Amino acid sequence: MDIKQYKIDKEPYYLQLGNEVELYNAAYNAKLPVMVKGPTGCGKSRFVEYMAWKLGKPIITVSCNEDITASDLVGRFLLDTNGTRWVDGPLTMAARYGAICYLDEIVEARQDTMVVIHSLTDHRRELSLDKKGELIKAHADFQLVISYNPGYQSLMKDLKQSTKQRFCGLDFDYADAEIESEIIQKEANVTADVANKLVKVGQAARKLKGHGLDEGISTRLIVYAAQLINQGITPIQASKMAMVRPITDDVDVRESLDNAIELIFG
Repeated sequence: MDIKQYKIDKEPYYLQLGNEVELYNAAYNAKLPVMVKGPTGCGKSRFVEYMAWKLGKPIITVSCNEDITASDLVGRFLLDTNGTRWVDGPLTMAARYGAICYLDEIVEARQDTMVVIHSLTDHRRELSLDKKGELIKAHADFQLVISYNPGYQSLMKDLKQSTKQRFCGLDFDYADAEIESEIIQKEANVTADVANKLVKVGQAARKLKGHGLDEGISTRLIVYAAQLINQGITPIQASKMAMVRPITDDVDVRESLDNAIELIFG
């Protein structure tokens, strides 16, 4: 197994917002698992990728969903022309060879599936492959990182306390206007004026969270709008396409945001 294929060769662009890099470094050096919390599209995954690059460690990412089973994470026996062979899952690969295993949006996975991570997130740092009869002691470079959006928590989709209290936590949120504008300029190569106006639209939408919107416009969607502008789409059309249409079908909310866009870019 060549774990090096999971290393990130090119530095991901990430603009530090506080002391999150220092805090993550401390957790990694102490061999502690990390929980990254924040709204959709605020930079959680980019941050984890950046830290993997900065530490020079491979990162294996799993986008969690309700169909993921413990076997999907740990591994299973498969049949081929030579008979039966064991294939490691992403969690096992990371623990065995020393990578960061990143479980993105972990609350989307079934709670019974998540029990499999418990032995890797305490003093044991081990993983039992019951079907194979093997006990893996995690590599010194292994770390488990999970992320989720607290705004989508419910009784049906939340982490058990027995899982939460195995992690250190980092809170993320959207950057303030000046920093977010800088991110948009860098990510999409647009002028400061265009970036500033796009950020104003995003901030206007975030004020509607809980008042017609379940979630505000993410930094990711603002970048999408800027990229459309680079393709020759007018700022008003690009903003409506990338920043309004994806987040709501409510006619009144759409009209309100469309009016804000036309006012800002008018």
